[in-house]
Amino acid sequence: MTATLPGRSAPSAWRATLSGLSATLVGIGLARFAYTPLIPALITARWFDPAQAVYLGAANLAGYLAGALLAPSIAARAAAATILRLMMALATVAFFACAFPLSFWWFFIWRFASGLAGGALMALAAPTVLPHVPASRRGLAGGAIFTGVGLGIAASGTLVPLLLRLGLVETWCGLGVLALALTVLAWGGWPAAVNPPQPAPQARLERGTGASVPVKALYAEYALNAFGLVPHMVFLVDFIARGLGRGIDSGTRYWVLFGLGAMVGPMLAGALADRIGFGPALRLAFAIQAAAVLVPAISRGPAALGASSLIVGAFVPGIVPLVLGRTHELIPAGGSARQAAWSGATTAFALGQATGAYGLSFLFARAGGYDRLFELGASAIVFALLIDLIAARGRSATRRAPARPA
Repeated sequence: MTATLPGRSAPSAWRATLSGLSATLVGIGLARFAYTPLIPALITARWFDPAQAVYLGAANLAGYLAGALLAPSIAARAAAATILRLMMALATVAFFACAFPLSFWWFFIWRFASGLAGGALMALAAPTVLPHVPASRRGLAGGAIFTGVGLGIAASGTLVPLLLRLGLVETWCGLGVLALALTVLAWGGWPAAVNPPQPAPQARLERGTGASVPVKALYAEYALNAFGLVPHMVFLVDFIARGLGRGIDSGTRYWVLFGLGAMVGPMLAGALADRIGFGPALRLAFAIQAAAVLVPAISRGPAALGASSLIVGAFVPGIVPLVLGRTHELIPAGGSARQAAWSGATTAFALGQATGAYGLSFLFARAGGYDRLFELGASAIVFALLIDLIAARGRSATRRAPARPA
């Protein structure tokens, strides 16, 4: 039974869902992805040199990993609604703080803080809202919540070029005002009391010796997939704007395509899995992603870059329901084992993102080229596909093996 505060009625399911959508829009769609179209402007305005600018992008992904790891233990000690409000407020403050280029480390701290807020919001928003949604509408509500990621990307690709005409300070403040408005919109919509997600010990057990070999293989695949998405998430706009010399406006147009893909990706991926199964859908997704990530390294044509942006954008959130469904297939027993496996997979994805962001930023700082980044990203996803094929072959061989006589 869900308790409510005295004198206050529980928010409706749609109102709670709107709060969840606002949380992912602020914590991921804006706090993470609005930075990508800002990178060329930060470099051109001499706020940071190219290496520093991409390292600051990596700081957000490192913060996301910290937020994903800390969210379960924080939720065990405080009301989820309180945490969600505070994390949205932290992401909002980070935008205003970044309007002042005091130093690299000042920016690093606030980019890390915005990532931490995003990781916590991503981990807690849906589990907080969905128990208060009728079972028949939870699929739709869950899709709506994660649509916030794509909406934020598309919004950043549209708003950032307009705001940049006023200046960098005004751009950061404008994003902060938008985040503040969404935080206020979500504030009263969170359920007053929920059962928090399972605390960290179960997740640690499943990530450790308790995880089966197929589940561990899935962790590795998910981490490698996250690594492979980093070149587009961090470098795409800068590659087009400065690397190809086409300017920020051109780069942000491709970023809007990236966001449009992210808006429809989860629904298309889910429909594909319903038709052919989660295992085959996941393998097909790996193959398509690898090809799309490699495109910028081999073709500079507008059509090719547009298709690459759209497809990779679709899989940034679209890979999530595929891996979630695959964990359910690998752990048919359900219950806490599935929840722990999903917690482990989420951490693996965050770790893959952070590793990719820092590793590729280091490579970019040393070599300065873009092609190798996209080549490495595609290679990581091909490696994920190979692991899945080997794991599937191993499971098939185990099923075919005859039982030994007693």
